[in-house]
Amino acid sequence: MKYRRLTQQQLEELKPEFVNFLATQSITGEEWKQIKADKPKVAEEELDVFSDLVWEGVLSKVDYLENISPQHMHLFYCAEKEMKLLSVKLMNPDIDLTTKIGFDWFKKNWQSDFVEYLTASKAYTEDPGLDKFKLIEQGAVITKGELYQWFEKVIGPSAQ
Repeated sequence: MKYRRLTQQQLEELKPEFVNFLATQSITGEEWKQIKADKPKVAEEELDVFSDLVWEGVLSKVDYLENISPQHMHLFYCAEKEMKLLSVKLMNPDIDLTTKIGFDWFKKNWQSDFVEYLTASKAYTEDPGLDKFKLIEQGAVITKGELYQWFEKVIGPSAQ
């Protein structure tokens, strides 16, 4: 398995897609029940293959990731050949970016001496999907990139 198996909830939400996946392998609903009962290892392998296919599809469409903690924001733009990072660090330990009050403070004070910025870029390894997946496993979430794009506008070309 390349990524990780989808959760039970994710599998439930993707039930129609899973049924189609089984159908592409000429496995009917009755046959699937029998496989689960008689060959649980085969059933597990099918779930793993399906999970990897779903992850591949999702990760291939990811353009932006964000990982926000109380004192840091890591905003990623997943370009074609590299991943670009815009990192924000708060120097005021009393401010928590994960709260509305803390984020509102940041929006008003983003240019203050209590905020540090860093930009970087890194070429993908041989597997960009896996690079993105690792960030998600570390707490990043897929976004539309509004924050990254806002910073790109206010900071200028250095964020690109």
